[in-house]
Amino acid sequence: MNLIRVGRPLLAVLLCALSWSAVAASTTLDIDGFDRLKHTVRLPNGITMGVIEMGPKTGRPVVLIHGYTDSARDWAPVVSSLDPSWRLIIVDIRGHGASSKPECCYDRIDFAYDLKLLLDQLKIGRATIVGHSLGSIISQTFAEFWPERTERLVLVSSTGGTRASCPDDGSKTMDFRSEIVKLKDPIDPDSAWMIEWWSSPTPVPEEFIRRQRVDSANMPVKVWLAVLEQGLSGSDLQSTLPKIAAPTLMLWGEKDPIFGPRDRCSLIQALPQAQVHIFEGLGHNPFWEQPKGFAAVLVPFINGH
Repeated sequence: MNLIRVGRPLLAVLLCALSWSAVAASTTLDIDGFDRLKHTVRLPNGITMGVIEMGPKTGRPVVLIHGYTDSARDWAPVVSSLDPSWRLIIVDIRGHGASSKPECCYDRIDFAYDLKLLLDQLKIGRATIVGHSLGSIISQTFAEFWPERTERLVLVSSTGGTRASCPDDGSKTMDFRSEIVKLKDPIDPDSAWMIEWWSSPTPVPEEFIRRQRVDSANMPVKVWLAVLEQGLSGSDLQSTLPKIAAPTLMLWGEKDPIFGPRDRCSLIQALPQAQVHIFEGLGHNPFWEQPKGFAAVLVPFINGH
Protein backbone atom coordinates (compact mmCIF):
# COMPACT_ATOMS: atom_id res chain seq x y z
CA MET A 1 0.00 0.00 0.00
CA ASN A 2 2.81 2.41 0.89
CA LEU A 3 4.53 1.54 -2.36
CA ILE A 4 1.44 2.58 -4.31
CA ARG A 5 1.19 5.89 -2.47
CA VAL A 6 4.83 6.71 -3.14
CA GLY A 7 4.75 5.35 -6.67
CA ARG A 8 1.87 7.42 -8.03
CA PRO A 9 3.56 10.83 -7.69
CA LEU A 10 6.74 9.34 -9.12
CA LEU A 11 4.76 7.87 -12.01
CA ALA A 12 3.20 11.27 -12.68
CA VAL A 13 6.65 12.87 -12.83
CA LEU A 14 7.92 10.16 -15.17
CA LEU A 15 4.90 10.50 -17.44
CA CYS A 16 5.39 14.26 -17.61
CA ALA A 17 9.06 13.77 -18.49
CA LEU A 18 8.17 11.21 -21.15
CA SER A 19 5.53 13.54 -22.58
CA TRP A 20 8.06 16.38 -22.87
CA SER A 21 10.60 14.01 -24.40
CA ALA A 22 8.05 12.99 -27.02
CA VAL A 23 7.25 16.62 -27.85
CA ALA A 24 10.91 17.61 -28.04
CA ALA A 25 12.01 14.59 -30.07
CA SER A 26 9.17 14.74 -32.58
CA THR A 27 10.13 15.66 -36.14
CA THR A 28 6.61 17.00 -36.69
CA LEU A 29 4.82 19.64 -34.65
CA ASP A 30 2.94 17.82 -31.86
CA ILE A 31 0.51 20.57 -30.86
CA ASP A 32 -1.67 18.33 -28.67
CA GLY A 33 1.35 17.00 -26.78
CA PHE A 34 2.63 20.51 -26.18
CA ASP A 35 -0.74 21.82 -25.01
CA ARG A 36 -1.17 18.92 -22.56
CA LEU A 37 1.90 20.07 -20.62
CA LYS A 38 0.20 23.28 -19.49
CA HIS A 39 -0.77 23.79 -15.86
CA THR A 40 -1.74 26.89 -13.88
CA VAL A 41 -0.03 28.76 -11.06
CA ARG A 42 -1.90 31.09 -8.71
CA LEU A 43 0.13 34.23 -7.95
CA PRO A 44 -0.05 36.26 -4.71
CA ASN A 45 -1.62 39.19 -6.60
CA GLY A 46 -4.62 37.02 -7.54
CA ILE A 47 -3.60 36.39 -11.16
CA THR A 48 -3.60 32.79 -12.39
CA MET A 49 -0.97 32.07 -15.03
CA GLY A 50 -0.92 29.27 -17.56
CA VAL A 51 2.58 27.73 -17.55
CA ILE A 52 4.39 24.99 -19.43
CA GLU A 53 7.58 23.66 -17.80
CA MET A 54 10.07 21.53 -19.70
CA GLY A 55 13.49 20.13 -18.98
CA PRO A 56 15.35 19.32 -15.76
CA LYS A 57 14.58 21.35 -12.62
CA THR A 58 18.33 21.80 -12.16
CA GLY A 59 18.83 23.18 -15.67
CA ARG A 60 19.50 26.76 -16.75
CA PRO A 61 16.17 28.62 -16.27
CA VAL A 62 14.95 30.15 -19.54
CA VAL A 63 11.61 31.97 -19.64
CA LEU A 64 9.78 32.26 -22.98
CA ILE A 65 7.17 35.06 -23.28
CA HIS A 66 4.78 35.23 -26.23
CA GLY A 67 3.37 38.26 -28.03
CA TYR A 68 0.08 40.13 -28.23
CA THR A 69 -3.02 37.89 -28.69
CA ASP A 70 -0.79 34.77 -28.67
CA SER A 71 -0.18 32.10 -26.00
CA ALA A 72 2.51 29.75 -24.71
CA ARG A 73 1.84 27.63 -27.82
CA ASP A 74 3.77 30.26 -29.77
CA TRP A 75 6.97 28.46 -28.84
CA ALA A 76 5.86 24.96 -29.83
CA PRO A 77 7.56 25.04 -33.26
CA VAL A 78 11.00 25.79 -31.80
CA VAL A 79 11.23 23.86 -28.51
CA SER A 80 12.58 20.68 -30.13
CA SER A 81 15.54 22.73 -31.45
CA LEU A 82 16.48 24.24 -28.10
CA ASP A 83 19.03 22.93 -25.60
CA PRO A 84 17.41 19.97 -23.74
CA SER A 85 19.46 20.76 -20.63
CA TRP A 86 17.56 24.04 -20.11
CA ARG A 87 14.68 24.42 -17.68
CA LEU A 88 12.07 26.08 -19.87
CA ILE A 89 9.29 28.14 -18.31
CA ILE A 90 6.81 29.02 -21.07
CA VAL A 91 4.01 31.33 -19.95
CA ASP A 92 0.59 32.63 -20.92
CA ILE A 93 0.70 36.32 -19.99
CA ARG A 94 -2.35 37.83 -18.25
CA GLY A 95 -5.32 38.23 -20.58
CA HIS A 96 -4.12 35.41 -22.83
CA GLY A 97 -4.39 31.62 -23.10
CA ALA A 98 -5.20 29.90 -19.80
CA SER A 99 -4.28 32.94 -17.68
CA SER A 100 -6.65 35.31 -15.87
CA LYS A 101 -8.38 37.96 -17.96
CA PRO A 102 -9.09 40.75 -15.47
CA GLU A 103 -10.80 44.09 -16.15
CA CYS A 104 -7.38 45.69 -15.61
CA CYS A 105 -4.39 46.15 -15.58
CA TYR A 106 -2.32 45.68 -18.72
CA ASP A 107 0.61 48.09 -18.47
CA ARG A 108 4.02 46.61 -19.21
CA ILE A 109 4.98 46.75 -15.52
CA ASP A 110 1.88 44.68 -14.64
CA PHE A 111 2.99 41.92 -17.00
CA ALA A 112 6.59 42.09 -15.76
CA TYR A 113 5.52 41.93 -12.10
CA ASP A 114 3.46 38.80 -12.85
CA LEU A 115 6.65 37.25 -14.18
CA LYS A 116 8.60 38.26 -11.06
CA LEU A 117 5.93 36.67 -8.83
CA LEU A 118 5.93 33.50 -10.94
CA LEU A 119 9.71 33.12 -10.57
CA ASP A 120 9.28 33.64 -6.84
CA GLN A 121 6.66 30.87 -6.75
CA LEU A 122 8.95 28.54 -8.70
CA LYS A 123 11.90 29.48 -6.43
CA ILE A 124 13.99 30.66 -9.38
CA GLY A 125 16.43 33.42 -8.42
CA ARG A 126 17.83 34.35 -11.84
CA ALA A 127 16.70 33.43 -15.34
CA THR A 128 17.33 34.22 -18.97
CA ILE A 129 14.29 36.08 -20.30
CA VAL A 130 13.26 35.64 -23.95
CA GLY A 131 10.34 37.68 -25.25
CA HIS A 132 8.64 38.10 -28.61
CA SER A 133 6.88 41.30 -29.72
CA LEU A 134 4.76 42.42 -26.72
CA GLY A 135 6.63 39.71 -24.81
CA SER A 136 9.89 41.48 -25.66
CA ILE A 137 8.56 44.71 -24.14
CA ILE A 138 7.65 42.71 -21.01
CA SER A 139 11.11 41.13 -21.04
CA GLN A 140 12.99 44.40 -21.29
CA THR A 141 10.79 45.85 -18.53
CA PHE A 142 11.62 42.89 -16.28
CA ALA A 143 15.34 43.35 -17.00
CA GLU A 144 15.09 47.08 -16.25
CA PHE A 145 13.33 46.75 -12.89
CA TRP A 146 14.76 43.43 -11.69
CA PRO A 147 18.31 43.35 -13.10
CA GLU A 148 19.48 41.08 -10.28
CA ARG A 149 17.00 38.45 -11.49
CA THR A 150 18.03 38.68 -15.17
CA GLU A 151 20.85 36.42 -16.40
CA ARG A 152 20.55 37.23 -20.10
CA LEU A 153 17.96 39.01 -22.23
CA VAL A 154 16.66 38.15 -25.71
CA LEU A 155 14.33 40.54 -27.55
CA VAL A 156 12.62 39.07 -30.62
CA SER A 157 10.72 41.32 -33.07
CA SER A 158 10.92 44.21 -30.64
CA THR A 159 10.85 48.00 -30.47
CA GLY A 160 12.37 50.74 -28.37
CA GLY A 161 9.51 53.10 -29.08
CA THR A 162 10.17 56.57 -30.47
CA ARG A 163 13.71 57.92 -30.78
CA ALA A 164 14.44 61.29 -32.39
CA SER A 165 17.59 60.02 -34.11
CA CYS A 166 15.55 57.29 -35.86
CA PRO A 167 13.43 59.30 -38.33
CA ASP A 168 10.70 57.77 -40.44
CA ASP A 169 12.40 56.15 -43.42
CA GLY A 170 9.16 55.68 -45.34
CA SER A 171 8.96 51.91 -44.80
CA LYS A 172 5.41 50.64 -44.36
CA THR A 173 4.19 48.62 -41.39
CA MET A 174 0.79 47.03 -40.75
CA ASP A 175 -1.88 49.41 -39.46
CA PHE A 176 -3.24 46.87 -37.00
CA ARG A 177 -4.65 49.44 -34.58
CA SER A 178 -7.37 50.70 -36.93
CA GLU A 179 -8.66 47.14 -37.45
CA ILE A 180 -8.47 46.07 -33.82
CA VAL A 181 -10.55 49.00 -32.54
CA LYS A 182 -13.35 47.84 -34.87
CA LEU A 183 -13.55 44.35 -33.33
CA LYS A 184 -16.77 43.17 -31.66
CA ASP A 185 -17.51 40.08 -29.57
CA PRO A 186 -17.62 37.32 -30.66
CA ILE A 187 -14.56 37.49 -32.90
CA ASP A 188 -14.66 35.29 -36.00
CA PRO A 189 -11.34 33.39 -36.14
CA ASP A 190 -11.73 32.85 -39.88
CA SER A 191 -12.48 36.47 -40.82
CA ALA A 192 -10.30 38.19 -43.40
CA TRP A 193 -8.76 40.36 -40.70
CA MET A 194 -7.83 37.43 -38.45
CA ILE A 195 -6.30 35.55 -41.37
CA GLU A 196 -4.23 38.65 -42.22
CA TRP A 197 -3.26 39.13 -38.54
CA TRP A 198 -1.89 35.59 -38.45
CA SER A 199 -0.30 35.60 -41.91
CA SER A 200 3.36 34.75 -42.51
CA PRO A 201 5.72 35.46 -45.44
CA THR A 202 7.03 31.89 -45.17
CA PRO A 203 5.04 28.66 -44.72
CA VAL A 204 3.86 27.77 -41.20
CA PRO A 205 1.84 24.60 -40.33
CA GLU A 206 -1.82 25.35 -41.10
CA GLU A 207 -3.26 23.60 -38.03
CA PHE A 208 -0.91 25.52 -35.75
CA ILE A 209 -2.06 28.86 -37.20
CA ARG A 210 -5.72 27.80 -37.06
CA ARG A 211 -5.48 27.02 -33.35
CA GLN A 212 -3.69 30.29 -32.73
CA ARG A 213 -6.53 32.16 -34.43
CA VAL A 214 -9.17 30.31 -32.41
CA ASP A 215 -7.40 31.04 -29.12
CA SER A 216 -7.02 34.74 -29.88
CA ALA A 217 -10.66 34.93 -31.00
CA ASN A 218 -11.62 33.59 -27.57
CA MET A 219 -9.99 36.59 -25.90
CA PRO A 220 -12.63 39.22 -25.04
CA VAL A 221 -12.41 42.33 -27.20
CA LYS A 222 -12.03 44.42 -24.03
CA VAL A 223 -8.75 42.57 -23.37
CA TRP A 224 -7.53 43.14 -26.93
CA LEU A 225 -8.20 46.86 -26.48
CA ALA A 226 -6.77 47.13 -22.95
CA VAL A 227 -3.49 45.48 -23.96
CA LEU A 228 -3.33 47.60 -27.13
CA GLU A 229 -3.76 50.87 -25.23
CA GLN A 230 -1.76 50.06 -22.10
CA GLY A 231 0.81 47.37 -22.87
CA LEU A 232 1.71 48.44 -26.40
CA SER A 233 1.12 52.19 -26.31
CA GLY A 234 0.99 53.33 -22.74
CA SER A 235 4.58 54.19 -21.78
CA ASP A 236 7.89 55.69 -22.88
CA LEU A 237 10.18 52.75 -23.63
CA GLN A 238 13.27 54.86 -24.27
CA SER A 239 13.38 56.33 -20.76
CA THR A 240 14.03 53.00 -19.03
CA LEU A 241 16.16 51.13 -21.60
CA PRO A 242 19.44 52.47 -20.11
CA LYS A 243 18.69 50.43 -16.97
CA ILE A 244 19.32 47.16 -18.82
CA ALA A 245 22.56 45.59 -17.60
CA ALA A 246 22.19 41.98 -18.75
CA PRO A 247 23.92 40.72 -21.92
CA THR A 248 21.33 41.24 -24.63
CA LEU A 249 20.55 39.68 -28.02
CA MET A 250 18.09 41.32 -30.42
CA LEU A 251 16.52 39.32 -33.27
CA TRP A 252 14.28 40.46 -36.12
CA GLY A 253 12.89 39.10 -39.36
CA GLU A 254 13.88 41.30 -42.29
CA LYS A 255 10.26 41.43 -43.53
CA ASP A 256 8.61 42.08 -40.15
CA PRO A 257 5.36 43.98 -40.96
CA ILE A 258 4.79 45.04 -37.32
CA PHE A 259 8.14 46.40 -36.12
CA GLY A 260 10.24 47.63 -39.01
CA PRO A 261 13.58 49.44 -39.51
CA ARG A 262 12.64 52.43 -37.35
CA ASP A 263 11.83 50.13 -34.43
CA ARG A 264 15.08 48.25 -34.90
CA CYS A 265 16.99 51.55 -34.92
CA SER A 266 15.35 52.66 -31.67
CA LEU A 267 16.65 49.61 -29.82
CA ILE A 268 20.04 49.28 -31.51
CA GLN A 269 20.91 52.88 -30.67
CA ALA A 270 19.62 52.58 -27.10
CA LEU A 271 21.50 49.32 -26.44
CA PRO A 272 24.74 49.66 -28.45
CA GLN A 273 26.44 46.76 -26.63
CA ALA A 274 23.73 44.27 -27.61
CA GLN A 275 24.21 41.59 -30.22
CA VAL A 276 21.94 41.90 -33.28
CA HIS A 277 20.82 39.33 -35.85
CA ILE A 278 18.35 39.94 -38.69
CA PHE A 279 16.92 36.88 -40.45
CA GLU A 280 16.83 37.47 -44.17
CA GLY A 281 13.41 37.01 -45.78
CA LEU A 282 11.58 36.21 -42.52
CA GLY A 283 8.70 38.08 -40.90
CA HIS A 284 7.44 38.88 -37.42
CA ASN A 285 7.69 35.27 -36.15
CA PRO A 286 11.11 33.93 -37.19
CA PHE A 287 10.96 31.08 -34.64
CA TRP A 288 7.86 29.72 -36.45
CA GLU A 289 9.19 30.34 -39.93
CA GLN A 290 12.69 28.95 -39.49
CA PRO A 291 12.88 27.26 -36.06
CA LYS A 292 16.24 25.54 -36.54
CA GLY A 293 17.89 28.67 -37.91
CA PHE A 294 16.43 30.71 -35.08
CA ALA A 295 17.68 28.22 -32.47
CA ALA A 296 21.14 28.19 -34.06
CA VAL A 297 21.49 31.86 -33.12
CA LEU A 298 19.63 31.74 -29.79
CA VAL A 299 21.21 28.70 -28.14
CA PRO A 300 24.91 29.77 -28.30
CA PHE A 301 24.02 33.21 -26.91
CA ILE A 302 22.10 31.82 -23.96
CA ASN A 303 24.83 29.26 -23.26
CA GLY A 304 27.41 32.06 -23.25
CA HIS A 305 29.38 31.01 -26.32
